[in-house]
Amino acid sequence: MSQPSPLITTHDLSFCFGQRQVLHNVNLAVPPASIYGFLGPNGAGKSTTMRLLLGLLPAPTGAVRLFGHDLAQHRLALLGRVGALIEMPSLYDHLSGHDNLEVTRRLRGLPAARTPEVLAIVQLSTDAHRPVREYSLGMRQRLGLALALLPEPKLLLLDEPTNGLDPSGIMEMRELLRHLRQDLGKTILISSHLISEVERLATHVGVIRQGELVFQGPLAELQRLEHRPAQVVIETDDAATCRNLLPLDLGAATVLAPGTLALPYQSPEQMAYLAQQLVSAGQPLYSLRREQASLEQTFLDITETTQRA
Repeated sequence: MSQPSPLITTHDLSFCFGQRQVLHNVNLAVPPASIYGFLGPNGAGKSTTMRLLLGLLPAPTGAVRLFGHDLAQHRLALLGRVGALIEMPSLYDHLSGHDNLEVTRRLRGLPAARTPEVLAIVQLSTDAHRPVREYSLGMRQRLGLALALLPEPKLLLLDEPTNGLDPSGIMEMRELLRHLRQDLGKTILISSHLISEVERLATHVGVIRQGELVFQGPLAELQRLEHRPAQVVIETDDAATCRNLLPLDLGAATVLAPGTLALPYQSPEQMAYLAQQLVSAGQPLYSLRREQASLEQTFLDITETTQRA
């Protein structure tokens, strides 16, 4: 059974600011009905890519296709099916949330019913008639998302949507984005430098480093990457003493701290044996655990700064 065509594709997309090349042959493929986390350190090229996808910057090299069509040839028609939230939304502070939406709705000639509908989606119905200057940062972000949802887009492009939010605001935005995908069928591309947030939300991931796409695929594939093997971490009184008492077992262990040792993990039996040997040698054993490289560490490993050849 063939896979559905991606909603966003780029072909060898490159971009320069003056003499500085920002993107190098980026080939994105965003599947329909996905939340695609576009990850990379600050300055890696995420925001530039987002602007190219929206036609806010010209694409001198390469191509952008949305819904299977070339953006350069069908820009207005294609962007009518896209909602976007880039950085902080532009809002009228003296107007209510409802009236902010009404300004855009009327300019775009959309049905009047859309304003209460999107207010309900982003859970701002009860605060709709308060002036926006009284809104929290999280409420302002949700109102910006409501603006993006007005034309009933199939595709959402969100640049750092949780940036600056407190934990409560982040959780609200996370649940809202899940609802948009699962219940309303939206495809969402989110740029972020926060691997922990993307891990909780995304179905697919693209990782960009210094303008190059270094990983792309389902989140599960990124989670399976093991750039660092698992290790056994031992916490005791004195790491050096333990190494001296058990040179065959711990002589090659790495001392992480005065009371902490680490060595490559082999098996559960290895851990039981080490515990037995330490206790037999009269050494206190405070902790013995297996540690696997976290997804955050994997992200750091594949995005660590390197000089371009």
